[in-house]
Amino acid sequence: MMFGPPNNARRGLDPSLLARLQSCEWIASHLNLLVTGATGVGKSYLACALGQKACREGFTVEYHRVPRLFSDLALAKGDGRYGTILRRLAKTDLVILDDWGLYPFTDDARRDLLELLEDRTGKRSTLITSQLPLDHWHEYLGHPTLADAILDHLVHDAYKITLKGESMRKKTSKLKTSNDESSPK
Repeated sequence: MMFGPPNNARRGLDPSLLARLQSCEWIASHLNLLVTGATGVGKSYLACALGQKACREGFTVEYHRVPRLFSDLALAKGDGRYGTILRRLAKTDLVILDDWGLYPFTDDARRDLLELLEDRTGKRSTLITSQLPLDHWHEYLGHPTLADAILDHLVHDAYKITLKGESMRKKTSKLKTSNDESSPK
């Protein structure tokens, strides 16, 4: 198991859902996964662990931080790689989009996202991690018509997980707060 049993309950992970996700059947069935939660709760860790498991099961996987992907796509339009990148992403069994919602989408990025999802819906799986709760995604996307289309491609055939708890980085930090006796002096 990727997360030890004590973490599952505290983090809001349903053990039966986690077992289904680890089986990679959701990828074979072309379903999506949307993982939300506060900073540091393990969204990216879970996404990468599931991506790694998918690779071991023979699926193709690409990991992208959302801000970097759409910056790269903008550059690719200028140097002629845009179509090649979209075709490669359309053929990838699982595309992980990490850090959704950190920066506003531009008009071009919204259109690129819709193009990406148009090619994948019902044919491939997409995993998105975000600090934004799912009910804020429409507003975040900013353009009502495109937001409707984008979310229609993502949410209807998606497992949804909201991770809970304190930041794992804070919990595992080697440095302690100044009122902690074990802090460096």
